[in-house]
Amino acid sequence: MLAGGRGSRLGGVHKPGLRIGGRTMLDRVLAAVAGAAPVIVVGPEQPVPSGVTLTREEPPGGGPVAALAAGLSLLPDPGFVAVLAADLPFLTAATVDALRAACTGDGAVLVDADGRDQYLAGVWRVAALRRALADFGEPAGGSMRQLVGGLAVARVTVAGGSGVPEPWFDCDDPSDLERAERWT
Repeated sequence: MLAGGRGSRLGGVHKPGLRIGGRTMLDRVLAAVAGAAPVIVVGPEQPVPSGVTLTREEPPGGGPVAALAAGLSLLPDPGFVAVLAADLPFLTAATVDALRAACTGDGAVLVDADGRDQYLAGVWRVAALRRALADFGEPAGGSMRQLVGGLAVARVTVAGGSGVPEPWFDCDDPSDLERAERWT
């Protein structure tokens, strides 16, 4: 779970701790991986449930690739890992299961309604991400798109609409938070 970031469009607030429908966004995303072990949250000091490991990327604020590297360093190999942003309040266990089922190559990611790959809503083979990181160089400031560009990635479309929020919907600004609250 990548739970860092500056939250600059929300005035610098720590987004994963914001509440949607009475629960923090972090708690909502953790619920989508309730059966997983280990569960690792990468980000600044924050409350996490018992049994969840909290670690920090190097340098702090180094971005998603640095956060991924920190989390991967705590995982066994081989296996699979769900790499998820902590601001996806409508991600479900069923969606994570669909991603895992689609992960027949190196990884599988959600694709949004505009056809964009959502690299922080995916399931990956741990070994594939480790190989990509070894070839990447300095992870701080790197983009997920660059990191996984050479990997075999399945693209998964999950329908939302008709009053059902999309699982890739993230909360980046006040209007996103208002929409999310209306949906809950």
